[in-house]
Amino acid sequence: MTGIVQLAASGPSPLWYATRAGGTVALLLLTATVALGIAVGGRYEPRRGARFEIGALHRNLSVLTLVFLALHIVTAIADTFVNLGWLVAVVPFAASYRTFWLGLGTVAFDLMLAVAATSAVRLRLGQRRWKAVHWLGYAAWPVALFHAAGTGTDTRLSVQLALYAGCVAVVVAAVWWRLYRAGPGRLAARLWAGVAAAVVPVVLAMFLNWGPTQSGWAQRADGTGSASATSAASTFDNGRSVA
Repeated sequence: MTGIVQLAASGPSPLWYATRAGGTVALLLLTATVALGIAVGGRYEPRRGARFEIGALHRNLSVLTLVFLALHIVTAIADTFVNLGWLVAVVPFAASYRTFWLGLGTVAFDLMLAVAATSAVRLRLGQRRWKAVHWLGYAAWPVALFHAAGTGTDTRLSVQLALYAGCVAVVVAAVWWRLYRAGPGRLAARLWAGVAAAVVPVVLAMFLNWGPTQSGWAQRADGTGSASATSAASTFDNGRSVA
């Protein structure tokens, strides 16, 4: 009984579980947002429902993504198991714990903030400029995906791997659907989109196979972090916590 109490005390707090849950839900919502934007973008006219209804759904999903992303960030910073500062939330690669992988999350967050901020002043910014910035939202998705896979201490779990695979499958299907209905024209853009849709799953699978699913990933992911951060990473990697 004493051993169980000591293990619970040395393990992560409820905030850590909230961080993982918030991040996972944010990734799912971002995947849905990106897939919907890709699938119905351009001049697509839905057979059922008005175009503005799809646009409203897309915006609502975007807002929900930011809400759960905010939960993910706030709980991560509030949790003292690994000490992070507020600077990490907006400045990429400023963390001492898993610097690169947390930095990817910050990059994705900054890209989504740029999209949200420019959407608020869309009429003043102009359609062409707003659309150029809006593409950053699509770029945020693979960055967020690799952030989750590289940082997440539950990446080894079958359910988490299935979740990543599902996210990739949904976005790839949306890309190919968009290419299918695009018809002739803009060959270069279609070619790059097709290549990206084929490359991302392969790169992710290779990364998962050689990185997070292998033992010792916590220490390698932490890189040159502090001793306390490395100790925390080792605790996670030894299976004391799963989300």
